[in-house]
Amino acid sequence: MSRTISPSAQDFVPFATAALDFHRALNIPAGPLVTTRDELDALHAHLVALHAVLDAHVTRTGQLIPAEGDQLRTARSRIWQAADHVHAAYHAAPRPDSGAVPAPEACQAGLPEGAPELTICQRHQRTAHLVRRRTTPADLHSPFTGLIRR
Repeated sequence: MSRTISPSAQDFVPFATAALDFHRALNIPAGPLVTTRDELDALHAHLVALHAVLDAHVTRTGQLIPAEGDQLRTARSRIWQAADHVHAAYHAAPRPDSGAVPAPEACQAGLPEGAPELTICQRHQRTAHLVRRRTTPADLHSPFTGLIRR
């Protein structure tokens, strides 16, 4: 079985990377000193999408080449941790209208701030459900990321 993608398949990952680099170069140096909630929401969406891509690769690759699957599984866990931190940063950021900072427990309540702000929490809760099904607490809290299987 070939592990390569057919030459006719379109690879959009380099375009996503270029878009992020372009965004950083244009918006970060001249932008506001603090990250806006909108940008944190967009970054969270990006990390969750990257988590889904890695999850698909783990599912396919892990069965064929266990050592590669272990590395991808660890990367998937670390991307989830990054998304979790970005989600927490979103809730730590002041609201644009009032400047108020919601309580950290608000997201768990289900309707922390109403729509459209709720979308980050919905996305986070959907992904958290998958993470709980596919990883163990030890996977998420392990300080060592260099799994080695030979």
